Amino acid sequence: MAYQTRQGKLLLDYLRTQGTRHVSVPEIAESLPERIGTATIYRQLDKLAGQGLVQKYVNDGGPACYQYVAEGGEACARHFHLKCASCGALIHLECGEMDRLTEHIFREHGFRTDLTRSAFYGVCADCLKKEAADR
Repeated sequence: MAYQTRQGKLLLDYLRTQGTRHVSVPEIAESLPERIGTATIYRQLDKLAGQGLVQKYVNDGGPACYQYVAEGGEACARHFHLKCASCGALIHLECGEMDRLTEHIFREHGFRTDLTRSAFYGVCADCLKKEAADR
C-alpha cells in the first residue's frame, strides 16, 4: 500500500466500517469523528480510488458515492444497482436474472454494459411501505 496520511487512514477506516454501502462526501464529512474538510475528503478519495481501494459510483443528477473495495475485488463491477428516487438509497442487485440480461445485451445487441454506472430507478420497499402508510 502506498504512503497514507492521517486523514487518508481515517477515511479508509471509516469506509471499511461501511462494508458494501455507498456513501457520499457530505455523509462522510458528517460521520467522521475528526473534522476533515470536504476538499481533503475529495482529494483523499481520488487517491484511494487510484490505489484501487475505493470505487467511485457516479449518480446521474446527484452526488457521487464511494464504496470500499475489499482487497483484490471490484465492488460494483459485477452487478447492477437499484436507485430509490424517493430516499436516494443505492441497492446492490446481485441476481442471476441480471447476469442473463447482461449476456443478452452483449450477445444480441453487441453492447457491453458498464455495471459501475448501471442503475434502475424506482422506489425502494421501505419508501413504498411509507407511502402506503401515509394513504
